[in-house]
Amino acid sequence: MTAAENRAQTLRKALRCAFPYTIPILAGYLFMGITHGIIMNVSGFSFVYPMIMSLTVFGGAMQFAAVSLLTRAFDPLSALVLTVMINARYLFYGVSMLERYRAAGPKGVYLVYGTVDETFSINYTAAVPEDVDRGWFMFFVTLLDHLYWIAGCTLGGIFGSLISFNTEGLDFVMTAMFLVIFLEQWCKEKNHTCELTGLLLSLLCRVVFGAERFLLPAMLAILAALTLLRRPLEAGGDAP
Repeated sequence: MTAAENRAQTLRKALRCAFPYTIPILAGYLFMGITHGIIMNVSGFSFVYPMIMSLTVFGGAMQFAAVSLLTRAFDPLSALVLTVMINARYLFYGVSMLERYRAAGPKGVYLVYGTVDETFSINYTAAVPEDVDRGWFMFFVTLLDHLYWIAGCTLGGIFGSLISFNTEGLDFVMTAMFLVIFLEQWCKEKNHTCELTGLLLSLLCRVVFGAERFLLPAMLAILAALTLLRRPLEAGGDAP
């Protein structure tokens, strides 16, 4: 078998392994992407805008927030602060994935760009078979999720003017998807220290800081707690 055939086989194997993990993301991203495209259309933008935004920004929450930024007076400082607040959690994702992305070689550049909630959840927790290249697995997970989001946003922008119904509540699709990912991880682990730590610290920060400001403190608290518990968790086999 030639080098080219070996490479093609490696890519096919990684793609076949990655695709099933992204099926729940496909459902969620299509619904959310279409919703975003419809909102952009209703706000007076053609389908080109959500398509380009999904291609270059690839950030669901920020893209929804950008609709209001694009329809009011330009305020770069406000836009910067809002973006940092919404996307601050990606700093923690990046820290957790540094070694894995470094090992992926040049693909790591795209992996860093494409690290969103869902791709991080899969790439961090997935049990990749030994005969599958992990770098290509993470690449295809990221690429497929990105393509799903682009397709959803573009379709929503194209058909937005033809659809007239109340879209309130559609954003719960993303919450439901995260619940599925959480339950899947819960079922895979025998010791639920990580999951319970995340839940309890999130609830505590929710009570202390309120619904609008608890996310960043919760992420910091979870990062600190799991850093302290890293060695016991690894020794007990509960570290992802």
